[in-house]
Amino acid sequence: MASIFEMLPLAMLTVVILIKAYYLIFAFLTIVGGVIGFLKAKSPVSLIAGSISGVLLIVASFMLPGRPIRAYVIGLLVSVLLAGKFVPDVIHKKAVLPGGLMALLSLAGIGLTLLAWYGK
Repeated sequence: MASIFEMLPLAMLTVVILIKAYYLIFAFLTIVGGVIGFLKAKSPVSLIAGSISGVLLIVASFMLPGRPIRAYVIGLLVSVLLAGKFVPDVIHKKAVLPGGLMALLSLAGIGLTLLAWYGK
């Protein structure tokens, strides 16, 4: 029986690898941001939200390429929720870190996920 990697066209496999890597990087930065928020502001909400978001992104990355729709739904949901938190913060507070970085990562996550989802 052929593996999932042998069955996917090369272009689709490249997109899946890109999204998988992006979700892992986004997850790492989200978890680190939650820890920093906890250490600097003594905010357990930052730690919990950052950890949950990061773990969900890791789960989404490991679902690829086998279950792409589920992975994209999780990645998109996390990205939209984080964008909903950080984009307004950037607009009102003009803070580059952490708000600007998280807003940029969230918007990129939305864009990449939609491109991958509709590009297949």
